[in-house]
Amino acid sequence: MLGQHPEMYGLPETNLAAAGTLGEWWTHSHLGIEHPRHGLLRAIAQIYFGAQTEATVQRAAGWIRRRAHFSTGYLLELIAETLGPRIVIEKSPNIVRRSDFMQRAYSMFPNAKFIHLVRHPGGHGKSMMNLYKHRRAHGSMPPGHWLNSLMLESMLPRQRRQDMSLDPQYAWYVLNARICDFLTSVPCEQQLRIRAEDVLSDSNQTLRQIADWLGLRTDKRAIEAMKHPERSPYASFGPPGARFGNDPFFLRDPALRPARVEPQSLDGPVSWRADGQGLLPEVRELAQQFGYRQRELATSQPGAIHGADSR
Repeated sequence: MLGQHPEMYGLPETNLAAAGTLGEWWTHSHLGIEHPRHGLLRAIAQIYFGAQTEATVQRAAGWIRRRAHFSTGYLLELIAETLGPRIVIEKSPNIVRRSDFMQRAYSMFPNAKFIHLVRHPGGHGKSMMNLYKHRRAHGSMPPGHWLNSLMLESMLPRQRRQDMSLDPQYAWYVLNARICDFLTSVPCEQQLRIRAEDVLSDSNQTLRQIADWLGLRTDKRAIEAMKHPERSPYASFGPPGARFGNDPFFLRDPALRPARVEPQSLDGPVSWRADGQGLLPEVRELAQQFGYRQRELATSQPGAIHGADSR
């Protein structure tokens, strides 16, 4: 959506901040993330070779390997210079999985602006459990798979290790708390928090707020363009060798449709636990800091908001 603004360009998920150099980026698995190279391969094919085909993806792979000694920040700078004066949007979700990834991005681009996208923990948890069940039903997931890591290994520090039940609120808390801790080092004028539910329920106002914060056009035509993420060159499955680079659910159905909303509480049992337990006190407290109240809006359409949402 941001990348469809006339003055911005949205990259697919490059995962560049997960490594210091392109050589490291090429050889590392990026913490179990699937298809970690696809996004950058698609971007290089599109930006430097004019199209995304099997042939241009192969050329993009060679282009990247020949620049293995480049820092990942320098490559992103080159991409930004090529696309200028448009502002480049980098949105790889895995940047929040480690503090040093976020610090690397900030140290390389100290004037960058950071948008913290949040979602109600109840809606997030339900969506993640649905995704987990879908993936389990359509294939095995090794212990290092990112979904297992999000819902099992990212326990709250004080949580007893014998509680090994899959519970996505653990990761919701850990990732969002990590983002908040990182943002304490970023000047206030360089950060903005946006609730995903607000994007869906009042996209005009929320998108205008973002564009205004970035100092960009806020006219009707610019805001309307942002409501069409399906027009991105990366809003569909790519060619052989680089099929992904974005959330597969988004790639299958990229259009924005305003979601119906229903009240969702921070109290009471959560839908994914059979023991009747609700949100942990830490989770409720952090959600309230994000502006969620005891009865709050959350999307009722499965898949309307994609991914883990903490970007």
